[in-house]
Amino acid sequence: MDRASWTSVGAGSVTYTSQGAVLSLSKKGDAPTLSTNWYIFFGRIEVLMRAAPGTGIVSSVVLGSDDGDEIDWELIGGNNDEVQTNYFGKGNVTLYNRGGNSAVHDVQGTRHNYTMDWQIGQLTWYVDGKAVRTLNEEDAVGGLNYPQTPVKLKIGSWAGGDPDNAPGTIAWAGGVTDYTKGPFTMHVERVSVTNQYPAASYSYGDMSGSWDSIVLKKDDAVDGN
Repeated sequence: MDRASWTSVGAGSVTYTSQGAVLSLSKKGDAPTLSTNWYIFFGRIEVLMRAAPGTGIVSSVVLGSDDGDEIDWELIGGNNDEVQTNYFGKGNVTLYNRGGNSAVHDVQGTRHNYTMDWQIGQLTWYVDGKAVRTLNEEDAVGGLNYPQTPVKLKIGSWAGGDPDNAPGTIAWAGGVTDYTKGPFTMHVERVSVTNQYPAASYSYGDMSGSWDSIVLKKDDAVDGN
């Protein structure tokens, strides 16, 4: 990982070894997270990692935009053989059919490649090169809830099972977290990002939140889609 391209944005320990980044959650309030200092606008994101163990501990890889678009990988510490996928469009959380589950063996002890191929019109999640889920734009409320604005990449862990969380969150995370059993450690060995539409900066041309309203600034020039 290119450390200069990332910022630590959560409490908890983030250290680096010859094998990548080590993110450790040890106590209440910890949520060790690395965020890119830059945005991407469609493209391919690959993360080679091992998830953190522990009841209620959630390891996540998230693409998130300023407009509430989001694409997720989530791994629950109490389940060593599954990964969850999810997405949001413009912050709409009223629909509950967005999530998916895929069987993956030993997500905590074995490194796996988690890839998101995010394109205009279609999003595919891959594990170790095998497609496990595809979302077509028209299937996300006719495209309205399809993620389509520039995003930052965040990788980290948090305690969904914290006793102060909502009961529904704790249940989803697999139960209450016992911090005395920590630290709970996530290992991120390699991250590869291909930005489909690179630019010096991005801005919103209107309030639609659609991909074709995004304005790309390339050095001193400005391009619209």
